Amino acid sequence: MAAGAPRVFVSHLAGVPVFDPNGDQVGRVRDLVAMLRVGRRPPRLLGLVVEVVSRRRIFLPMTRVTGVESGQVITTGVVNMRRFEQRPTERLVLGELLDRRVRLVEDGEEVTVLDVAIAQLPARRDWEIDKVFVRKGKIGALRRKGETLTVEWSAVTGFSLEEHGQGAENLLAAYERLRPTDLANALHHLTPKRRAEVASALDDDRLADVLEELPEDDSIEILGKLKEERAADVLEAMDPDDAADLLSELPEEDKERLLTLMRPDDAADVRRLLSYEERTAGGLMTTEPIVLRPDATVADALARVRQQDLSPALAAQVYVCRPPDETPTGKYLGTVHFQRLLREPPGTLVSSVVESDLPPLSPDTPLPAVTSYLAAYNMVAAPVVDEGGALLGAVTVDDVLDHLLPEDWRETEFNPGGVVGGR
Repeated sequence: MAAGAPRVFVSHLAGVPVFDPNGDQVGRVRDLVAMLRVGRRPPRLLGLVVEVVSRRRIFLPMTRVTGVESGQVITTGVVNMRRFEQRPTERLVLGELLDRRVRLVEDGEEVTVLDVAIAQLPARRDWEIDKVFVRKGKIGALRRKGETLTVEWSAVTGFSLEEHGQGAENLLAAYERLRPTDLANALHHLTPKRRAEVASALDDDRLADVLEELPEDDSIEILGKLKEERAADVLEAMDPDDAADLLSELPEEDKERLLTLMRPDDAADVRRLLSYEERTAGGLMTTEPIVLRPDATVADALARVRQQDLSPALAAQVYVCRPPDETPTGKYLGTVHFQRLLREPPGTLVSSVVESDLPPLSPDTPLPAVTSYLAAYNMVAAPVVDEGGALLGAVTVDDVLDHLLPEDWRETEFNPGGVVGGR
């Protein structure tokens, strides 16, 4: 932003693309880094936390930012690809300043920080946080929302204090368009205190999606800070295989207590998955594939495939079984791939186009054999069938990849190249 240009509120920068001078996208803004200063001097903005294509978070100094306009950030071009690590004297603007309770210097009234604005100093590349957008009134007050106003940084006090019970409403609003995997990455880089506050503010379904994408240690930490009743609700909202993976890492008494609090049907699915060895088809599978009876039509199948909450791997095929049509089902008859469904008239019975020549997996099939099966038959999911011929579930390629990659793969990033060195 050139000198004299209007200031920018930081909530408008969350997720905006970052481009080099050639117009190639470097990544997206995930946060801003500021340094608080003595007294009431406005904090100096040090740089941006940018998530590059490999999901690595790097530090982009403000001295390398040449433009902030039209929903994009322009850099000088040379980017240090070293992973960002927050220093003790630094504050993450989105992650730590928004939703904070501070006080107006004039009368001592407590207010909530909704946003902050940054501005470039005249004739320099230095930036400062110069304005604070706040709302009066207590958090959760049962009345109309309080007055909002924009004040100078020097007009508020309390940013340097450790706060207990900081809200997360405005931070979540800044990240509301993120996919679960990106929101999980954002949570992973917050402090444990802030991570717990954000997790508490998410609804059960959103938190369930995020827990499925977080590193195991983070998921266990968050689950342990939830009230047991809510933890059980979130586990119910998770895919059964992911819930089973998470519960398997807990002490036996904690695991059993949470299973008892879950709905019986959901708990039964998870208990069944926990009974199999982890690196087998039974331990990897989900118990909720698309199951249809033989008299269902292609139109019925396509309607099920269109369900928004299905992963692409699960939506790639339907499994035809005799009743009952919930796992474990009646006799498994075969699979119909989505592509085949698109080629058939809507009224065609799925039983007439079912593929029964591919052998299903048994629940004790080891991981290497499951991997070979998917690769050999070019499949993104495979049926798991017991000795009696009942469908138990389906193993998807994403579940297989989760177990083939290193245990810490969610915490490491692939670096395709770039400058190596400190900030």
